[in-house]
Amino acid sequence: MSDASLVRTAADLLADGPAHTLDLARDVLGLTGHPGAASAAVFHLLGTDPRFQVDGEGVWSLDPHRIPLGARLDTVPFAVVDVETTGGAHWRGHRIIDVSIVVVHGGQIVEEYETLVHPGRAVPPMITALTGITTDMIHGAPYFEHVADEIGERLRGRVFVAHNATFDWGFVSAELVRAGVEVPDVPRVCTVRMCRRLVPRLRRRNLDVVSRHFGVSIHARHRAHGDALATARVLLRLLDEAAGRGIEDLATLQWYLKRRRQRKEFDPAQYSLDLPGHEPRRRRR
Repeated sequence: MSDASLVRTAADLLADGPAHTLDLARDVLGLTGHPGAASAAVFHLLGTDPRFQVDGEGVWSLDPHRIPLGARLDTVPFAVVDVETTGGAHWRGHRIIDVSIVVVHGGQIVEEYETLVHPGRAVPPMITALTGITTDMIHGAPYFEHVADEIGERLRGRVFVAHNATFDWGFVSAELVRAGVEVPDVPRVCTVRMCRRLVPRLRRRNLDVVSRHFGVSIHARHRAHGDALATARVLLRLLDEAAGRGIEDLATLQWYLKRRRQRKEFDPAQYSLDLPGHEPRRRRR
C-alpha cells in the first residue's frame, strides 16, 4: 500500500476514537515486533501530518479543527488565480493590472472571471512588452477597490490555486487589505509544487513546460485569463496524478506536498511505550 493509503487507513481507525501507537503499528502497518521499531514507523508515517495529534503517552487522535478527511478532492472547489502586475514586489507598492479566477469543481471548469485593473499609474513598457497591456487599455478599467468585494467572494470557501501560489496570493491578499476587504482564510495549493512532487521527471516547471507536458494549450500567454485557464487545466491533470497515488482528499494532498520539508525526528524518550496500564485496542470490524 502507498503511504497515502496507509494514512487513510489510520484516519479511518482513529475516526472511531483515539488509539495507542502500538495499536496503530499493528492495525495499520501490520507490525507486532520490536515496540521501538514499530513506534518509529508510525511516527514516520503520521508525525508530520497536521491532521493527526499525539499526546505524551503515545495516544493518537484526529485534529478536529482540520479539514475533514472525508472531503474528497472531486468535491472540493478550487479557485485558480493568475495576476499580471506592474512588475515589482507588492510590498514596494506595485499593483495588479489584470486578474482572472477560474473555478474547478467536480473534475471540470465551472466558472471563469477576468478583469483589467487600473493600478493608479502608467503601465511600464517592459510589462506592455510582456503582456500586451498598455496604459490606454487600463484607463477605463476599475480600480481594485471597486472589484475587491467580488474577488474576495469568489475566493471564499474555495482552495486558492496558482502556478507559483506565493506570488499570486501575495498580490491578491495585499490588494484586498489595501481595499479594506477581509482576506479569506482559505487553503492554498501551488501547481509548481504539485509538479515537483507528482511529476518529478520534469526538470523545468514553468507554465509553458508543464502545459506542453500535459497537452494543454495557452490561448493568451502572460494574460491573466489565458494563464489561469491553462493552470486550471493543468490542475485537473495533476489531480489525476494524485488520484493515481491514492491521494483522495485535500488534507492528504497538502501533507504529501509538504512532507519532504517537514520531517520530524523520532525521539523514543519523548513518547514512552513502556507505560503501565496500556491495553491493546481491538479494532472494530
